[in-house]
Amino acid sequence: MVIRRLLRYLKPHYKALSIASMVLVFATFADVIGPILVKIFLDRHLVPRSFDQQALWLLGGGYLGLHFLSVGLHYYQLVSFNRIALKVIQALRVDVFKHVQRLGLVVFDKTPTGALVSRITNDTEAIKELFVGVLAALVQNFVFLIGVFIAMFSLDVRLATFCLALLPAILGLMVVYRGVSTKVYRIMRKELSRLNSKLNESIQGMNIVQAMRQEKRFKEEFAGINNAYYQSNMTNIRLESLFVRPAVDVIYTFALVLVLNFFGIQSLQGPIQIGVLYAFINYLDRFFEPVNMMMQRLSQFQQSLVAAERVFELLDDRRLTRAVNDVGAASILDGQIEFKNVSFSYDGGQDVLKNVSFTAYSGQTVALVGHTGSGKSTVANLLMRFYSVTRGEILIDSVPLTEFSEDELRTKVGLVAQDPFLFVGNIAKNISLSRPTVSEKQVGEAASFVQADEFILKLPQGFEEPIGERGATLSSGQRQLICFARTIAGNPKILVLDEATASVDTETEEAIKTALEKMRQGRTTIAIAHRLSTIQDADLILVLHSGIIVERGRHAELLRTEGLYHKMFMMQQGTL
Repeated sequence: MVIRRLLRYLKPHYKALSIASMVLVFATFADVIGPILVKIFLDRHLVPRSFDQQALWLLGGGYLGLHFLSVGLHYYQLVSFNRIALKVIQALRVDVFKHVQRLGLVVFDKTPTGALVSRITNDTEAIKELFVGVLAALVQNFVFLIGVFIAMFSLDVRLATFCLALLPAILGLMVVYRGVSTKVYRIMRKELSRLNSKLNESIQGMNIVQAMRQEKRFKEEFAGINNAYYQSNMTNIRLESLFVRPAVDVIYTFALVLVLNFFGIQSLQGPIQIGVLYAFINYLDRFFEPVNMMMQRLSQFQQSLVAAERVFELLDDRRLTRAVNDVGAASILDGQIEFKNVSFSYDGGQDVLKNVSFTAYSGQTVALVGHTGSGKSTVANLLMRFYSVTRGEILIDSVPLTEFSEDELRTKVGLVAQDPFLFVGNIAKNISLSRPTVSEKQVGEAASFVQADEFILKLPQGFEEPIGERGATLSSGQRQLICFARTIAGNPKILVLDEATASVDTETEEAIKTALEKMRQGRTTIAIAHRLSTIQDADLILVLHSGIIVERGRHAELLRTEGLYHKMFMMQQGTL
């Protein structure tokens, strides 16, 4: 199954592969013919003592000519096989990366980042050896074996038949080695993935590691995983040391002894042909050389297959943000949002949201408030279709959320996440994100709209100021403002603000509130807020507790009921 899927990636390159394989066949036959030429010279000239200098020159010239021809052909096939392999891996990596981008957040919640990186990089790199080393070696050694057997049968049918009988023993050895090594390689790839995951986690959280003086503990944990990877490698080395060469050498030695005995017994009955003896021993050695090569490549073959299993396992993950064949035909026009008895569970057991129902009419601002873990951000995640609803339904303009295409949903619904994320590049690119609909002028207008231009223009290169990974050189408030400008630049119909003002100071917060008032005109806004002062003018405030809407209404109405909202507001005002 895995090999069949790999061959699909190889299909566009069948023509180039066929040419490279034919070149390899010619190069292999050039290698095989050499001993035949020596045998002819020995039998015709050296043994009868009819030395012919011209024949020696022809032999030497022909042997050298075949050698140089073989070198040139091997060079061509090696470059060709590598080119094909790199193109296959290039296409596979793009497909895997494309698929990962379409996976739902539930996958990233449960899978360490380092493990995904390992599959996209290390595992695909291991697959490359299947095409570069294994495939080329398989073609070459198979052709070489055919040539050797043809030569052997032309020399002595009985001995050639005996060597042919050795093939079942060699094939049995390969089957046993493959069965044992597969388990070991799976453990190796798993431990390598764990190693990358721990490394990625340590680097991303280095400030916490150093602040909490956890260097020793993390070093010990990393050393433990590294030791497990070492042990799995040592197990693999022991297997290779037993099966790959020594076991084959035992069979070769046994075969060599029998061949020499055969010629020894023949010499008692009469003279033997020295040329035949030389050629047969040479071919016997050449017979086991490709066997040894194939045993060594079998190790790479197993590693490549295990790596391919892991890559295709990722490609087969159907936990997508939407169905693959659903192109979506609906359009978001008014931006009215309706949750109908929506329930959701991250783990399939405990519900985070329980029968949540509300309607955000076009142009309205609906605020979600509540204590940590009440389900506020989950509402935003479901609306953005990062997760699928467990029970109930979400509609936009009375159309089920699943009917909208990815492009329509991502274009018309703008998100400002709680954790401001910036990409490597500059400020302008982080605002525009290379969207064709966002011009340079709109980038400046969006930054000005959220008051971000005040600090951007003070930077040495302004909007062209370089940004490192995750925008580490900027303050959290500045990163949040850039993310806000990024969303506004897309001119969405619906705004989802997940603690959008959590990382800005009071003065900047007031400026953003002014900008939001303008943005809300003609747009539906879902605002998740911790600071209640930022949502007092919302058209509807929903108070969540343990995934249930316990209160709803406007700010003044909720204060009069003196419920949970009133208690939260008083606590933030410092009067409770």
